[in-house]
Amino acid sequence: MRPVQDILKLALLTEKGTKLKEKENKYFFAVNKKATKLEIKKAVEEKFKVRVKRVTTMNMWGKTKRMGRFEGKRPNWKKAIVQLFPGETIELFEAV
Repeated sequence: MRPVQDILKLALLTEKGTKLKEKENKYFFAVNKKATKLEIKKAVEEKFKVRVKRVTTMNMWGKTKRMGRFEGKRPNWKKAIVQLFPGETIELFEAV
């Protein structure tokens, strides 16, 4: 099993994420592309000391960007939506 810092890369704070946090107790994370749902669940539970109800993942395609006549591509990445049991919160998101 990979260490927590290799699985959870970044907490995502967006408008949609904030609405889902308030309504359905869901939190968004950017995670390692090779991480499984079970690894993500264990990493969140270990790092934030909460109980995870469900993990949903999706692969995000990197956008194509242009600078003049040159074209490049941002890297692909993976997003995880973690739903916690009622009454559980992650303090990292509450401070915002």
